[in-house]
Amino acid sequence: MKEHSPLSTEKIISDLYPKKFGRIGRVWTLFLVIVCLIGAYAYYRQLRYGLVVTSLRDYVSWGIYISNFVFFVAISLVGSLITAILRLANAKWSTPLTRIAEMIAVSAIVFASLIIIVDMGRPERLVYIFTHTRIQSPITWDVVVISTYFVISLLLLYLPLLPDLQILNSHPNRNTGFLNRIYRFLGAFWKGTREQEAINNRSIILLCILIIPVAFTIHTVTSWLFATTYRPGWDSTNFGAYFISGAFLVGGGAVLVAMYLFRKFYGLQNYITYRHFDNMGRVVVMLALLYLYFNVNEYLVPAFKMKKPEEHHLEELFSGKFSLGFWFAIIVGMIIPMFILMFKKGRRPYPAFWAGVMVVVGAWFKRYLIVTPTLLHPFLPMADVPESYLNYFPSWEEWAIAMGSLAGVLLIITLLARVFPIVPMHESITENDAHQEN
Repeated sequence: MKEHSPLSTEKIISDLYPKKFGRIGRVWTLFLVIVCLIGAYAYYRQLRYGLVVTSLRDYVSWGIYISNFVFFVAISLVGSLITAILRLANAKWSTPLTRIAEMIAVSAIVFASLIIIVDMGRPERLVYIFTHTRIQSPITWDVVVISTYFVISLLLLYLPLLPDLQILNSHPNRNTGFLNRIYRFLGAFWKGTREQEAINNRSIILLCILIIPVAFTIHTVTSWLFATTYRPGWDSTNFGAYFISGAFLVGGGAVLVAMYLFRKFYGLQNYITYRHFDNMGRVVVMLALLYLYFNVNEYLVPAFKMKKPEEHHLEELFSGKFSLGFWFAIIVGMIIPMFILMFKKGRRPYPAFWAGVMVVVGAWFKRYLIVTPTLLHPFLPMADVPESYLNYFPSWEEWAIAMGSLAGVLLIITLLARVFPIVPMHESITENDAHQEN
């Protein structure tokens, strides 16, 4: 909220109350639904004809699906960054961003789970994870931590929402009948008593403490899915920290993008201010420097030793057929946003938005480059195999499913923003009242 400009409670409620979709909102939602339907049709074709409709083969058995999985898992870390770490650090400026972060986190982790089912080819194989589970398998660890992380993220979205549900339930005339039923179902028990508030606050703090090790675990275990496989480019003890630092960066970039769009289209200039962009920009610069450090570690050490399989893999990344995507991910995804956000003018909303876009797009390419080049460069050279086994480029079905999953994440965020306040109303009112008293 703008400093030295306290607002009335009625003004805050009016500004932050969930708004109906305008023409742009309806077009945007329709566009996302169409992209999701195209992805669903492509998945139907995959179910009917099998994975043969994709470009996945014996060597590249993961491809764009697992790239999307790693990307979604990474971007979901934003919930623990904004909601947990900054809340526990008593960074009051991050309060208007907490719900945005949790909406992104919950949406991303949902589709991270779904894209794994898509990659299995036959969805009923998901049952085998539970009926034939092995504690020695990193996949089992991944299922456990993803499920735990999803539950905690959902609770961190829901519990701070309870006081806002009381406000929403007290204004039934502003809502449709359907929304009133949702608000009553989710928050009818909340009376706002001191006992309830004390229990709720303690629960939120406890969840903030719990989600940090769980978030670190989910990204470490995801990295182990690669690092425990003996292949050039994956045989690294750096992968855990490398994945976590990259996840923090893409999560921070996603928040910058969401801050700008929500601020612009929902008229939240009084609540998501230049100060928030300035502080968040500084956080992203720090995270970009950290991730750049781990990238240097990841590539410099194998380049120095230059074992033969690693040599071919690095040559493909640095100067071969993957070099364009690799240097795009490094320069556009890390270096340019860092230089933009290092300067005060670059931390204003518009340039910060484009810096965030570059971080997110670069991060997706980075995940694609973690998966595909390594699978095309096994220790034993590929010999006597069809030409299609030697290269990989996703089929239209893969692209449609991947884009459909990305659209699905955005659709969930869009619908959540339509149903619930984007900026916490109760906390904004409390901070505004404290500001007036001072």
